[in-house]
Amino acid sequence: MVVRHNGDICTIHKTEHRTPGNKRGFVQAKMRNHRSGAMVEERFSSESVLHKVMMESQEMQFIYVDGDTYHLMNLEDFEQVELREEQLGDQVNYMIPDTILKVQFLDGVPFNLDLPSAVELEVVETEPSIKGATVTNVTKPAKTETGLVVQVPQFIREGETIRVNTSDGSYLGRA
Repeated sequence: MVVRHNGDICTIHKTEHRTPGNKRGFVQAKMRNHRSGAMVEERFSSESVLHKVMMESQEMQFIYVDGDTYHLMNLEDFEQVELREEQLGDQVNYMIPDTILKVQFLDGVPFNLDLPSAVELEVVETEPSIKGATVTNVTKPAKTETGLVVQVPQFIREGETIRVNTSDGSYLGRA
């Protein structure tokens, strides 16, 4: 969700409702300020008002990356859009070529991406698997094709494709 807070546009990444003891409940939100790029945590009471920013959304296909510029193509009119790595932040870890994404536009300018809830990534580097390690709950780091490092079970080998949750970067299973 994209909101206007203290005159700046912010993207909310995580929310949690808390009710401590005998005090009034509040919502703790972790959000990124797009002007400064900083990730901040704010508390909002039940009386607080946040204004949702209205955005247009278009389906686009991620084509390729050139240095730190990501190129996307509109599927309807084949117009191309360029997004810088700084704009995308951690979302670049879940983008592989030919993926269909929803791009949000603010005043005609690409602003944010709506990633699918899970993506399939190939493991390019990990430690060798240990025989008989399917029973234990021990994990090991695995580097994916996008450079994202995910904690995976011991039986995952290089070359396998895994499903990764895009909200927290956790391993969901084999693809």
